[in-house]
This record gives sequence, C-alpha cells and structure tokens, in this order.
Amino acid sequence: MSTFELHRGALPLLISMPHAGTGLPPDLRSRLTDIAFELRDTDWHIPRLYGFAESLGASTLRPHYSRYLIDLNRPPDGRSLYPGQAGTGLCPLSQFDGQPLYRTGAEPDDAEIESRRRRYWQPYHDALTDELARLRDIHGYAILFEAHSIASRVPRLFDGRLPDLNLGTARGESCAATLRESAAAVLAGQSDYSQVVDGRFIGGYITRHYGRPAQGVHALQLEIAQCSYMDEAAPPFAYAAQRAAPLQALLQRLLEALLAAARD
Repeated sequence: MSTFELHRGALPLLISMPHAGTGLPPDLRSRLTDIAFELRDTDWHIPRLYGFAESLGASTLRPHYSRYLIDLNRPPDGRSLYPGQAGTGLCPLSQFDGQPLYRTGAEPDDAEIESRRRRYWQPYHDALTDELARLRDIHGYAILFEAHSIASRVPRLFDGRLPDLNLGTARGESCAATLRESAAAVLAGQSDYSQVVDGRFIGGYITRHYGRPAQGVHALQLEIAQCSYMDEAAPPFAYAAQRAAPLQALLQRLLEALLAAARD
C-alpha cells in the first residue's frame, strides 16, 4: 500500500503537504497517550484549502500518515531546523505544547526510527524528487510550494500570536529573488490578513533542501495560522468554509503570481 498520494499536473508547480496526513498504524496506536489521538499538530484541512490547485493544473503530494509517526519535513538525521529553539524531531516524542505523545517506556528506539525513515520518509521524498525532475524536464524549471498550517498561538514555539500568513524562502536562498518579491507583493497587497516574509518560519527541511534556484527548482513555504480558515480551539477542528473562501482566493492569486514570475 502506498504511503502517499501523488497527483501529476501539467503546470511547473508541485504543492507538497507533508503534515496533512492523519493515519496511525495499529502498532503505533496502542503506544500513544490519549491526548495524542487528537492529532492536534496536524496541518488540518490543507488539501481542502488548496482544493482548487489540481483544477488549476498543479501537481499535489500528500501523505496518508500523521506527522506523529514520522515528520516528513525534518532532516533524515533528525537534526534541529532551529538550533536553540524548542521544536520536534523526525519521530516526535511530544506535541508542540510539550505534552508527551507516548506512554512511558513506549518511545521508539533508534532502530525503529530508522525503520520508519525507510518505510515512510524515503518514499515521500523519492516521489517529491521524481516529480520535481519530471516538471523541470518538461518546463525547464519547477516551483515547489510547501503548504502548511499551525495553531495561531503555541507559546512553547513562539511568542504571542503568529501572523496569518508566514512565507518562508530560507531568507531568499530557496528561490529566485523575482519569485520571492512577487509572492511578497501579493501578500503585502491585501489587508485582510497579517503577513510576514522569512519571520519565525523560514522554511523547513523540504524548502531548504530542494530549493535550488540555480538548478531550476524554486521552493517556498507558506505557514498559515489556522484561525484564518478553521476552528483551531478544540477537536474536531472544523473547517470554516465561509472564513476560508477569501483565503482560498488569495492563495490562488499567490500561486498564479509565482507561475507568472517564473515564466518571465
């Protein structure tokens, strides 16, 4: 059984959603704490929020399994993306708020982490690599757009309330300057949502690793505060369609601006 779902589109655009999965293998479920089953740190409803992307012509990639099994947006060696700051690893042991995910003594050891890396992390990255290569072969370049979301307040990770839209480009290193400028202009050109470029979130492993503008691959990450489109307070974390509609329109303008900038 595949551990991910890949839709191949015609545009030079791949939207990756590495934290959208919610599946938990049976052998993992018996080891988790009760609070873990809320899957609170999931990028809830991201496939629905970007539901227009496939009809637009974009490729999409998303996993079936939860980031609590393995985090597809972490380096394979588990090193920290933000040294000196609180975070979670390749196989997280706690939620963003610090609460433990595993019952005492049920945490994965090094051998299990390596097994998960081979079984779940590697296939996703193989698919990502292959699809980017396919798009670049066809068009001469490819855009990788990392679609993420997070609760607007996570005191353990950042102070205060997160801006609604957090664009990350590894401080300009993961994409051409024209794409960064075009994306920033779209975000700055509206007043419905607060926004920042390369603030608290500059892009995770996927953005930093695959973004190689000199080789024709441009990567950007957008972290969206979940209060912008859903009920982030408590399960079942319901999607708010009316609230999400203007955000979807803005996201489509953002992706179209990136495509136009890459063509020019």
